[in-house]
Amino acid sequence: MDRRIRKTKKAFYEAFLKLLETQNLQQITVTAIVKEADVNRSTFYKHYTEKEDLLNEIIESVLGDLQAAYNDPYQRDTSFNAQNLQPYMIKIFDHVYKHQLFYRHVISSKISPNFQNRVCHVIQDLVLRDATKSTIPKDLNPSILTSYQAHAIFGTIVYWVENNFSETSDYMSKQLFLILKTQHQLDSSK
Repeated sequence: MDRRIRKTKKAFYEAFLKLLETQNLQQITVTAIVKEADVNRSTFYKHYTEKEDLLNEIIESVLGDLQAAYNDPYQRDTSFNAQNLQPYMIKIFDHVYKHQLFYRHVISSKISPNFQNRVCHVIQDLVLRDATKSTIPKDLNPSILTSYQAHAIFGTIVYWVENNFSETSDYMSKQLFLILKTQHQLDSSK
């Protein structure tokens, strides 16, 4: 994508998310978006038909970045598996911090109330990939296990957002690592 287009779209993203701080989704107009972004209205319509198209693009961009953050250890080491995970490898919290305004709106349900479930489903699909590569008890349904894990990971994100990002992303990664490690130890001792 052309650098100017990226810059323009970034301005639209930031304007839209900033407007969500003071208005609900229905109140936001294209006029308000272009004014906040300091971009021509015709430029908006060059890229989008309506504000919902912009929102959908923001959502898809953030979800793509979430998947990339989760997949980061796999990209760096082709022999990586989840059992070799270390705190510094967990990049989800770096992702959330980078998109903190977006996640604030997700947690407060300013962006489609069911979007929280969509984030959990993306995480669940990623975790399911790891679960199918590891040994789990044959009577344990992998979909239920990964739903539990995805919602637990999302719960740590909710905690962090609700506490105004008072801890660093490294601290949160270490906490998630310790939670996963403790859960694994509990499961192994049964």
